[in-house]
Amino acid sequence: MRTIPMFIGLCVLLGLASCQTKKEGHKEETNYLVSSPVRKDTSITKDYVCQIHSIRHIELRALEKGYLQNIYVDEGQFVKKGQRMFYIMPNVYQADLQKAKAEARVAEIELQNTQLLAEGNVVSQNELAMAKATLDKAKAEVALAETHLGFTDVRAPFDGIMDHLEVREGSLLDEGELLTTLSDNSKMWVYFNVPEAEYLDYIISKDKDSKKEVQLLMANNKPFNQKGIVETIQAEFNNETGNIAFRATFPNPDGILRHGETGSILMKVPLKNALLLPQKATFEVLDKKFVFVIDEENKVSQREITVGAELPHLFEVTKGLSENDKVLLEGIRMVKNGEEIHYTFEKPESVLASLELYTE
Repeated sequence: MRTIPMFIGLCVLLGLASCQTKKEGHKEETNYLVSSPVRKDTSITKDYVCQIHSIRHIELRALEKGYLQNIYVDEGQFVKKGQRMFYIMPNVYQADLQKAKAEARVAEIELQNTQLLAEGNVVSQNELAMAKATLDKAKAEVALAETHLGFTDVRAPFDGIMDHLEVREGSLLDEGELLTTLSDNSKMWVYFNVPEAEYLDYIISKDKDSKKEVQLLMANNKPFNQKGIVETIQAEFNNETGNIAFRATFPNPDGILRHGETGSILMKVPLKNALLLPQKATFEVLDKKFVFVIDEENKVSQREITVGAELPHLFEVTKGLSENDKVLLEGIRMVKNGEEIHYTFEKPESVLASLELYTE
């Protein structure tokens, strides 16, 4: 009698297993999202390491030899044009000036006497001319002595910020000795190096004569609050690096930038007729980039591509794909090379819109 319940239980188990097998057989197949690359005019933002210079940065040096009597400024101070900065002991130069003025007075008196004698035909006209020349020479000596005396009073040639004091009061200065440096930071010249290929693209573009606007990223990774304009390009390439220097000018009304700072120039570079592909459609194998391409039989095949430029969410593909290729966008890790898949094709324009990319 016990064999009957056992038989019934076995039938129940077989029935459940059969149902489970049927459910698995009817499991829905995965539907993948596929799109194509698209050609589009756009632009990328490239960054270049830069050096920041004051529009005027000069060395202030002693033009005369002597003891430094007074210093009227301090390091880091803003000075106005014409403001007194250093004073070299003037005693010797004052004495030279007095001597020159005295000699000029003697020459003037001699000229007056010679003129009286010449009017009475006592002396020749040549002697009168010699007296005039002697007076002119004496006046020139006075002007030279005044110039030397003026060199003892060192004043700011323009508005600017002074740097480190190289001397102290009482120092014995030689002619040409460095006193300090002075920087005019009202505007800044920012130099950055551009590779030859990018220079050529820029110089033959239709925008070469327009004012190219750039942005400065400061050393703290924050953007400077003023826009710059590319104004000049240096004459020669660096033979070692193959680069050429561009110079952009930035207004500096708040005095944030100082001479000698570093940063990065951000410049938009146009990409004409670029083939664009979402970054999420790619994967890497040994530092090489690949995509899965769907053929006419709906099978996926792995293909290597070459990336030219990187944009937000996108790659510019320079080799390996065409506009007509169908590329797997999602589920890259779920498929195998040569596998047949079911997919839905989404237009490239819709894919770009979903990435929220702004192109030009």
